[in-house]
Amino acid sequence: MVVGVRSKQRHAPSLADEVHVISIQRCSNKDHDMIEINGMAHVILTVSRFNLARVFYGRLLPEFGMKPVYDSDKFFYCVGARTAIGIRPCDPTLVGERFVQQRVGLHHLCLRARSREDVDRCAGLLREMGEQIVRGPEERTWAPGYYYVLFEDPDGIRLEVNYVPGAGLLAEGTQFNPSTDYV
Repeated sequence: MVVGVRSKQRHAPSLADEVHVISIQRCSNKDHDMIEINGMAHVILTVSRFNLARVFYGRLLPEFGMKPVYDSDKFFYCVGARTAIGIRPCDPTLVGERFVQQRVGLHHLCLRARSREDVDRCAGLLREMGEQIVRGPEERTWAPGYYYVLFEDPDGIRLEVNYVPGAGLLAEGTQFNPSTDYV
């Protein structure tokens, strides 16, 4: 369970501040029943260039085991792989804008692969599609065995597919390593 404790500092917290105030507890809470989350149900992304994004996600998501269950000129929605992803057009006054990763809101969306080979296959598919790969596939030290590919959709929304073996950061004795290139 991840528990956040707010800092009493009056300045905006840095990543280092946040790392210091978050602790991972590996014990059960016997005082009350925990709310058990079973993954992420869905994410809906608002896109600036819906037609281009529709082609991108229409090719990518079925390769991730997601089935298109709704497809119109205002919404595209795929379900599978224990989650769902949808896209919808932005407000008409914002058409042409690109995603800015450091603004308030989404930083990036990461999907967990079942193997390193799946990460490699994702990178191969992106190359075949002619899409922008930002980094990877490569290993990093954020968690033991962390292997990933980071890429962008047509609006510059950053997406990641990663693989972390075993229990990852929940394994006894492991810690998150937020090296300077994590964000």
